[in-house]
Amino acid sequence: MTSPSAQLKLLLRGAVDLIEEEELRRKLAKKGRLTVKVGFDPSAPDIHLGHTVILRKMRHFQDGGHRVVFVIGDFTAMIGDPSGKKSTRPQLSRAEVEANAETYTKQAFRILDPKRTEVEFNSRWLSALGAEGLIRLASKITVARILERDDIQKRWSARQPIALHELLYPLGQGYDSVALKADVELGGTDQLFNLLLGRDLMREEGLEPQVVLTLPLLVGLDGTEKMSKSLGNAIGIEEPPGEIYGKLMSIPDSLMWSYYELLTDLSGGEIGARKRRVESGEANPRDVKAELARAITAQFHGEEAARRAQEDFKRAFSKGEVPEEMETREISPAESAAARALVALRLAPSMREARRKIAEGAMKVYKGADSRPREIRDPEERLAGAAPVVVRLGRRFVRVLWRR
Repeated sequence: MTSPSAQLKLLLRGAVDLIEEEELRRKLAKKGRLTVKVGFDPSAPDIHLGHTVILRKMRHFQDGGHRVVFVIGDFTAMIGDPSGKKSTRPQLSRAEVEANAETYTKQAFRILDPKRTEVEFNSRWLSALGAEGLIRLASKITVARILERDDIQKRWSARQPIALHELLYPLGQGYDSVALKADVELGGTDQLFNLLLGRDLMREEGLEPQVVLTLPLLVGLDGTEKMSKSLGNAIGIEEPPGEIYGKLMSIPDSLMWSYYELLTDLSGGEIGARKRRVESGEANPRDVKAELARAITAQFHGEEAARRAQEDFKRAFSKGEVPEEMETREISPAESAAARALVALRLAPSMREARRKIAEGAMKVYKGADSRPREIRDPEERLAGAAPVVVRLGRRFVRVLWRR
């Protein structure tokens, strides 16, 4: 195990909040091996690159010899995390939670070492509390404290409904830390309140409070909003290699430095050197982005698949050809109007955005194996025919099959 100072340099890389650094130094020096807890809400089955920011930090702790506990919030998922929500989120059934959790953990082990990962379901201790225990837990936190949450405050001020069960979510997440006697809890910046509440509950139970370490929310393909499948700006880790590579090549140049920092193991010095070369004009940002795209694609599909994806991409954009490998999606002919097709193919999050992309000339269609791309300018132009077509939006390609 490396020294506490050497570990800190890697563990704090990319961190936003650390509460408190001196506590972390003391725990490392005193205990050596820490219990590091991260809670995951299985409200969706698939993992995208935004989720891997936390998973990679968990792996850093694993490689430092620490005990890493992957907490599946099966109990709290049925409450629904109100973080960042403008309305009450629908509660999931037990069957939905279990199905999502199975897929989620399987994908997470593409980053985490399964042999060094403890998987816990928080229903084990939260269900055991019973009604009496839950009431006792609620008695330890005031309503005023819960209303300090920024998103709850906004909904309260806007007179938007807040269901009583939503206020229990941070209590449940905080009690996870009590049950596990966590030394450190990791989370995104949107989870800061919940993580701090865990510190409060640990003090109430006479335990040494956990250290809180938050990481930034990865910005999605649009360059503005956090990565989210619902916004159509996400890159799933199980997407085909060509799709991952192409999407990464579509991010704004300004984003690639945070992607380098949060999604690769390059040192700060190596990333800084690349940035200086781009800023001085010595290196083309496209080539530096291509290095990034290949490295991240290789993490999930291997170096050979990443190399083929890169060659496919070069062929498509230097020669105007259709890449050999791309995602295939099936939609109804009724959805074949250009703007509607972009939404149905999940290439645009809304009709408004689809029309904007078409007006910018970003949409092209290939019909026939050897055809050249044709730019689409009419959002109502229908694309359906007897044969499949290839739709290109910016640097992303999708083969479209028509549902019969």
